[in-house]
Amino acid sequence: MTKTDTLKSKYIGTVGRRKTAIASVRLMETPNMAITVNDKEYNVYFPTRELQAIVKEPFTTSGLTKFSVSAKLIGGGTHAQAEALRHGIARALIKFDIELRKKLKKEGMLKRDPRAKERRKFGLKKARKAPQWSKR
Repeated sequence: MTKTDTLKSKYIGTVGRRKTAIASVRLMETPNMAITVNDKEYNVYFPTRELQAIVKEPFTTSGLTKFSVSAKLIGGGTHAQAEALRHGIARALIKFDIELRKKLKKEGMLKRDPRAKERRKFGLKKARKAPQWSKR
């Protein structure tokens, strides 16, 4: 085994997505829980309690706290990024323990939310809003 092989086996890597936000997640077993997002602590990157709760939701649902998470986030807004991170963490926990799948699926954390803004069409003001029509 080479050094790169041992590094690869030390973490579980997954991808979480929401709208245009993409989270590349690495889950590692450690004695205490730490979440870093783009080389910052998660509570600095996500300043509101609501977003912090979204990120920690897979751990509170599963009851596990012996993991540290390292994530790279790109695209989307802060809320979409938090939900993409939640999706990635939930997928990684499933790879760790398949028994958690039932709990996490029931809470809706394994579903990739595909809703995104619809593109604007030619001749319309917005995606579906047309200019006012008049007969004369």
